Amino acid sequence: MSHRLILVVAVALYNEKGEILLAQRPEGKQLAGLWEFPGGKVEPGETPEAALVRELQEELSITVKESELEPLTFASHTYADFHLLMPLYKCQAWSGEIYPREGQAIAWVPPANLFNFPAPPADIPLFEVLSGKGATEEP
Repeated sequence: MSHRLILVVAVALYNEKGEILLAQRPEGKQLAGLWEFPGGKVEPGETPEAALVRELQEELSITVKESELEPLTFASHTYADFHLLMPLYKCQAWSGEIYPREGQAIAWVPPANLFNFPAPPADIPLFEVLSGKGATEEP
C-alpha cells in the first residue's frame, strides 16, 4: 500500500544551557497535546531551510538565518494515511525573543529528559539521537 509523502522540517533549538525547545501541539490539531520540535510543512518550491526560517517566524516570532541551520538527522515514519519525512536541523543562534504565536505551550528540556514529554511517533527516534540513547558507544 502506498501512502502520500509529506515533507516537514523541524529544528532542535538549543539555548545557552544546552536545553532543547519543545512545543506542545495545541488543541484542535492532529496529535494535540503531544510535544514536538518547532517546524512545519515544506511548501512546493521551498527548500527545507527556507521553510524552517518561515515556520520559526510564524510559530515563535524569531528570525533564523539559513546559515545557522545545521543538518542533524531525519525521521521517516509511516502513519495510517501518509508517510512523513522530516529532516531535523540544529540551531543555536536566532534574533528576537521566543514568543509562541499559536497558543502552544513551550518547554526548554535537557536532552536527557526529552523522553519525559509524550511525542508523536516520528519524533521518538529523534529524541534517541539527541539524548544519546540511540547512539552506539565507541570503545
